[in-house]
Amino acid sequence: MSFLPLASARNHGGPDQFGVPLHDFSSNSNACGPCPDALAVVQQADATAYPDAGYTRLRRQLANFHDVAPERVLVAGSASEFVFRVTALAAQRGASSVWLPRYSYGDYAQAASAWGLPLASSPDGAQLRWACDPSSPLGQSDAAPDGRADTNALCVLDRAYEPLRLSGVSAWSGGAVQNVWQLWTPNKALGLTGVRAAYVIAPTGQDGTVRQLEALAPSWPVGAHGVAMLQAWVRHDVQAWLAASLPVLREWKAAQLQLCESLGWGCLPSEANFFSAQPALPSGITLAEALVALRTRGIKLRDTTSFGLPGHVRLSVAAPAAQDALRKAWPDIARAAA
Repeated sequence: MSFLPLASARNHGGPDQFGVPLHDFSSNSNACGPCPDALAVVQQADATAYPDAGYTRLRRQLANFHDVAPERVLVAGSASEFVFRVTALAAQRGASSVWLPRYSYGDYAQAASAWGLPLASSPDGAQLRWACDPSSPLGQSDAAPDGRADTNALCVLDRAYEPLRLSGVSAWSGGAVQNVWQLWTPNKALGLTGVRAAYVIAPTGQDGTVRQLEALAPSWPVGAHGVAMLQAWVRHDVQAWLAASLPVLREWKAAQLQLCESLGWGCLPSEANFFSAQPALPSGITLAEALVALRTRGIKLRDTTSFGLPGHVRLSVAAPAAQDALRKAWPDIARAAA
């Protein structure tokens, strides 16, 4: 049985005990955000009343957006909330193992650990299987199943970064994607990661499993602001803003890759608005010490050890001002270590 330590699995990007980083490369939020129209909708949300407990209108809007039946749509408090909920269902069904990609979000393994489920060495035989496309921390396209998967297994495709894909195409064909549970978290694409809300598109013919997952959810898993964000997500003006942000992110990404390579860092291929790199560490300093030194200068990068990729960092594509700050700070750290 193999589990990730709690401290490692719960290592996240974004604000920490020192507050909001001035230049945050650690969170994969859209650096062009927040989306003005989506932010306005969230700010105008009526927080004086409960949302509809059945999320009837919201589910219909999301269903229309994806051209599926409303019965296939579930709302979730966040991607992480659904990770733990679907893992609970797998355990309830008597699952004996969970399969993860080689590099993956720590909450997948943490949820398995919480339910006493060991990690499988291959997808064959695992009753819960995870995929992420584009994957994290690499930002590469995860391969679709090879056809040997057990049709009774719960197969979840995390699509958090599909709206922020900057190149390439998904490995998941239209047919393959209809056979998995699609997990969507628009807050990253909209630059509104502080609003916690997500949704899931169920595979066809899984009405019974949908009801089981709904039974495992608390009442009102998404509050008024989360509902407002998800409703804004399907609007034409919001989608137009997102589409317009992608060319800007591509330009910033090219500059950021050039910057990291000029610092001697080894950058890994990526199709998303982030990439992983192996920093060229100054003599006598560890990666952890370098990240602390950057943090004291208002810059935060994401250590990818919790993803299963030690010795590397994940950097979201950031605006030119943040890139300039990193360009100036890294030589200072090298000189201080000398």
